[in-house]
Amino acid sequence: MTDKYTRREWAGLALTGLGALMLPSFLSSCKSMAVAVPPVLKGTLAAKQAAEIGIVLGAQTYSFRDHTLDDAIKIMGQLGIRSCELWNGHIQPKTDLKGWRAKDHTDEMKAIRAKFDAAGITIMAYTDGFRDNFSEQEIEQVFRIARDLGTDTITTSATVSVMKRVDVYAKKYKIRVGMHGHSNVNNPNELSSPDSFARGMAGCSNYIGINLDIGHFTAAGFDAIDYIKQHHDRIYCIHVKDRKKNQGENQPLGQGDTPIGPVLRLIRDMHYPIPAHIEYEYKGGDSLVEVGKCLDYCKQQLKA
Repeated sequence: MTDKYTRREWAGLALTGLGALMLPSFLSSCKSMAVAVPPVLKGTLAAKQAAEIGIVLGAQTYSFRDHTLDDAIKIMGQLGIRSCELWNGHIQPKTDLKGWRAKDHTDEMKAIRAKFDAAGITIMAYTDGFRDNFSEQEIEQVFRIARDLGTDTITTSATVSVMKRVDVYAKKYKIRVGMHGHSNVNNPNELSSPDSFARGMAGCSNYIGINLDIGHFTAAGFDAIDYIKQHHDRIYCIHVKDRKKNQGENQPLGQGDTPIGPVLRLIRDMHYPIPAHIEYEYKGGDSLVEVGKCLDYCKQQLKA
């Protein structure tokens, strides 16, 4: 018996009662067909993988901060990761950063993008900071790098007060900016709370949104589930980590208070186009092993 029915046929089945018997199967089929991904991931291996597990599940390359960029790409390939946020520490020098920002790096960034393309990994977002003391050239340089890396999203640890300046270039380059929050709720200019995110977006275009770190958000005393339900249209991706409440430490996934499973299932079931990227920060062993454990945990939670 086929389960491919038109809406009119379903209406007829409902009258006979047969539709009620087939409804669970129909809804399950719809769920698997309706995986939502952001535009930059459409048609990629990341989208294909998401169709299999119900959500885009990848990594922030900061997780591999103890490795070179080439090694990080290799590790992600070994782990089957197809979507990532590229941490600026993997492409920028550790010294004379201001001088580096003043130069053009178009060819270098395109070469880096080619490495990811060859590995079948999409740079969903580029991660860099925006601070109040940045010049206009320094702010724009971040957008140029993101453009040359082939992404349409920047995730940033920034300040509330710099976001209107950032928005000027977000509109110019048509690149989204997801504000990354930490758990410092004592400084009103730092991004950490629903109020600080609201103030960061106030007066800005829809290019300015949120990169919600559900671990930090939980540690700061806020409800990630409720916040995602209310603001999913302005959340461009999330970071998956586990922290205890009341400014607690990072923990291996499943040992803290962060509602990781409920968040992942919410994104899947509501078809939000929000990638979930693991950010490995707790004290553990080799990043290949630990991120592998994180991926396994998330996949188990999606089956719950």
